[in-house]
Amino acid sequence: MPKLHLGTIGWSYNFWKGTFYPAKTSSKDFLAYYSRQFNTVEVDATFYRNPTEQTVQNWHDVTPADFTFSLKFPQLITHILMLRNCQPQTDAFLHSIAALKEKLGPLLLQFPPNFAANHFQDLADYLQKLPKQHRYVVEVRNKSWLTPEFYSLLRENGVVLAWSDTPLMTEITEVTGDFLYVRWEGDREAVVGTLGKVEVDKTADYQKWAIKLKPFLGKTDVFGYFAKYYSGFPPHDIARVNALLGGQPSKQLLSSYL
Repeated sequence: MPKLHLGTIGWSYNFWKGTFYPAKTSSKDFLAYYSRQFNTVEVDATFYRNPTEQTVQNWHDVTPADFTFSLKFPQLITHILMLRNCQPQTDAFLHSIAALKEKLGPLLLQFPPNFAANHFQDLADYLQKLPKQHRYVVEVRNKSWLTPEFYSLLRENGVVLAWSDTPLMTEITEVTGDFLYVRWEGDREAVVGTLGKVEVDKTADYQKWAIKLKPFLGKTDVFGYFAKYYSGFPPHDIARVNALLGGQPSKQLLSSYL
């Protein structure tokens, strides 16, 4: 049965203590607590370095059976090497996260603004070589990519185009795979993101997104992740969007943010 997966981008936020995490929660217990409230998370830490096998095993062991991890590809691959001559780095990344087993969700290739459509062949070559047992997502931040040729490339490789709510890109509505992947990134110039509270009223945006996503519910898996720069407080964002989508929060805590 297709599911709605709503979570945050990252969980290691001390500034959520007292508003999301109970005040006395140790940072080593953040993930266990988080995973009892939400059913997924996008791991941002893998963008900076590959996790150790013990770290990944711990992620797996402290979370419920139905929890899903989405992870970013390392910036070494997407931002520095820009997909060229990076097979060893790709193999190392995929090996490092293998211990997540059945909890491993989509893997995100997020590219910088200077990764433009002149890299089309690099992307085509790279996607073709990726192991087919994983689910992949591409997020672009350069409008030159938004062409029929790009959409066809993703479809041919079974890769999903991320829908991102960010000032860096225009609105995307193209569906290229068999699930949806949404990133509510927000505006870093308008939101501090470290205050542990709602800073910007996003009510109108929640409603717009609910209308956009409802036709897909029950038909395909929908993954959605809020950054701390969206409203300023992702747990609130999740609760509001979940309610608008007609969901009944399975985690009691969510109701306190409505």
